[in-house]
Amino acid sequence: MTSKLHDSAPETFGPQLDAVRDYWNSHLHDQAVVKAEAGTIEFFDQLDTYRFGKLHYLPKLVQYENYAGKKILDVGCGAAIDGARFAAGGAELTGVDLADVSLRLAQKNFELRNLAGEFHIMNGEALDFPDDHFDVAYCHTVLMYTPDMQKMINEMHRVLKPGGVAIMQLFNQRSWLTAMSKIVKVDVEHISAPNFGLYTQAEFEAKLGRFSSFEMIPERFPYPTKIHSGLKAQLYNNVFVRGFNLIPQFLVRPLGWHLVAFATK
Repeated sequence: MTSKLHDSAPETFGPQLDAVRDYWNSHLHDQAVVKAEAGTIEFFDQLDTYRFGKLHYLPKLVQYENYAGKKILDVGCGAAIDGARFAAGGAELTGVDLADVSLRLAQKNFELRNLAGEFHIMNGEALDFPDDHFDVAYCHTVLMYTPDMQKMINEMHRVLKPGGVAIMQLFNQRSWLTAMSKIVKVDVEHISAPNFGLYTQAEFEAKLGRFSSFEMIPERFPYPTKIHSGLKAQLYNNVFVRGFNLIPQFLVRPLGWHLVAFATK
């Protein structure tokens, strides 16, 4: 199998998107917890283990293995940690991202795993693909960092086939983590990134008007931190996480840090 990186791109996407590109070229998501050398199979395995430990809900909810033969567009694919799971299940994966550093890692990730896929340096707010082209548009941990989230959502809708599904996620303004961050005065990850934003479920739903239907699922509940250390981290891991997870989930589900939408065209 082969993977291909299409690395031609304009020198500038405009001031706002250039700032996003520059930030993510120097801040690969979750790299802070990885010990292996960048670009090695151990590096990608450690990213995968950490990501799907922290986001243990994702494999069950998305079911990456169930898209064999489907055309998947991964918007803001990063190092293609999620994309590799789609491709390993037999999907035709196309990843796009502004950050060329991430895309080179994505291509290397696929090469090491002998997976087929293609990657493009591309603005997710102006996708260079025809209408009605993909079966699934996947966009996890991306929407809240783009200058115009509505444009990105509209573009995913445009390139989906009729009946296709967009799987999108953003951060919940009314979540346990938002409250915890304010109380203990510890910032959430990448809060300094350009255009970082938090949204309520109602605000997210209002942006999905072009889709024929959608299901909104709050997810991501307290999980032990591996990034922070010290007394606050010990109290968080040993007291708060354990205590919170004893509460019946139906009472706390609306407070999930992630809002995940499955929207059908």
